[in-house]
Amino acid sequence: MNNMRNLLAGTLVCIACIVLLSLACSVPSGLPAADTVGQWLYFDRSALAASGCLLMAGLLMEKRYALFVPVSWVLVMLAGIEAVWGLRQLYGFATSGHSMYALTGSFFNPGPYSGYLAMILPVCLYQWLVCGRREGRVVSGGVMLLILCVLPAGMSRSAWLAAGVSCFCVYAWHMDWTDKFRLLWQQQRLRVVMAVIGGLCALLLAGHLLFALKPDSARGRLFMWKITCRAIAEKPLTGYGVNNFAVAYGDAQEAYFTAGDYEPWEERVAGSPEYAFNEYLQAAVELGIPLAACLLVVVILCLYIGVRKERYGICGAILSLMIFSFSSYPLQLPAFIVTFGGLLLACIFDGSRWQWLGLAVLVGVVGGFRLKNDLRTEQACREWMNARVLYHAGAYPSAEKEYERLYPLLRDRASFLFEYGHGLHKQQKFNESNRVLEEALRRSCDPMILNVMGKNYQQMGDCLSAEDWFVRSTHRLPGRIYPYYLLAKLYAEPSFRQPDKFEKMKRMVLTKEPKVNSTAIRQMREEIKKITIND
Repeated sequence: MNNMRNLLAGTLVCIACIVLLSLACSVPSGLPAADTVGQWLYFDRSALAASGCLLMAGLLMEKRYALFVPVSWVLVMLAGIEAVWGLRQLYGFATSGHSMYALTGSFFNPGPYSGYLAMILPVCLYQWLVCGRREGRVVSGGVMLLILCVLPAGMSRSAWLAAGVSCFCVYAWHMDWTDKFRLLWQQQRLRVVMAVIGGLCALLLAGHLLFALKPDSARGRLFMWKITCRAIAEKPLTGYGVNNFAVAYGDAQEAYFTAGDYEPWEERVAGSPEYAFNEYLQAAVELGIPLAACLLVVVILCLYIGVRKERYGICGAILSLMIFSFSSYPLQLPAFIVTFGGLLLACIFDGSRWQWLGLAVLVGVVGGFRLKNDLRTEQACREWMNARVLYHAGAYPSAEKEYERLYPLLRDRASFLFEYGHGLHKQQKFNESNRVLEEALRRSCDPMILNVMGKNYQQMGDCLSAEDWFVRSTHRLPGRIYPYYLLAKLYAEPSFRQPDKFEKMKRMVLTKEPKVNSTAIRQMREEIKKITIND
């Protein structure tokens, strides 16, 4: 009877893990691209279902049942699904989540997809190493081979590095290389030193090759980190608040380019990112250095406990995610946040009845607390997609009514606010447009917001304010030609005619090298060529 109760409890735990962790494979339709509200709503509902399963499991359980076992096998299963999903996309049997990339899995682009597979690869390796049953070795080994087939196609150097280092550590932990290395150091110290130097040289060579693979991408990351560090230096202790990275970054980049002391390549690679592409720096920007450091210490302690308990596969997954987080943004996505939480719990969770009951309550409270708000937000996003059809069709008055109605629920989304403000601009409601766009500017570093605000002031006859906003746009992202074009047209206005400044801006429009040539740039240049003004 006890065995039956324990088997049923274990089955309920596995079901709960599947329900929660399968968030990664959830692809809600009818929502804005890359918006996470659909996945969060899936989590809320699955958390309530998982809470019920965990509660029954805790009541039924007669002996300890460790969390890392079901978490490991569920992740192996999900990695197999994602790898097959990616292979189908590569061979044209399934569509990707982004029109510019052939391979995305269930994600929006190949970066997070590759990071997700890299995170689970060490789990597969460890299960293959320790599994005593032939079926388990076949499954874990097969999924490992599928991941190795797909991972190179993702072209994510961060994921390759994370996968390589984490798998090496898992194998070293499993083979107990620490004691062997200590013995070798005592007996053949010179050989160890030479081997370490050779390994470092190999790592430097690999780093150089990875940099050369996509040099501008690597320079872009380095420049982002540089600007992010400047933002951190402004508020190192308290940070700017959660979800305020973009505005902090935009202000810091604008100040940097305004000073004028920068390299030409920095202008070329600069952008307007939503994330820092480094979770440690982003945490320092939003939370401040002390709190970010405390959270990192908690993660390291969980990792240490996991290694002491010999849960090497789970620890390898955490290590892989930590490495990947150094040059990407996984913890901005629900799939990684939920999986990361599960991995940390699996490191320290011993599986007593009271722990299972406590976990059931925690999961249920989190899901229930979020559910009502996410339901309303998800419905509002679906209605926004319908209103967006009107916006793109140029039916601005009809679109405005919908945007005004949805504004209280979606005012924290920069893209929604930009569309709302731009629609008001098109209707010549310039003051209302600027009011909405000022809110968008507190949530985004996109220079197009500055451009539209400048055009609003220009249409209202306030050319000095318009000039200020256009100049700010050229400083925020000096590689863009459009704000120089707007300034040239402003200086050609009869009421604000400034020939010297016009000629300077005209020269910038005609000679500045764009990142990508387009029809719009050719049209701007042709229009500026036709404009002539006299003193």
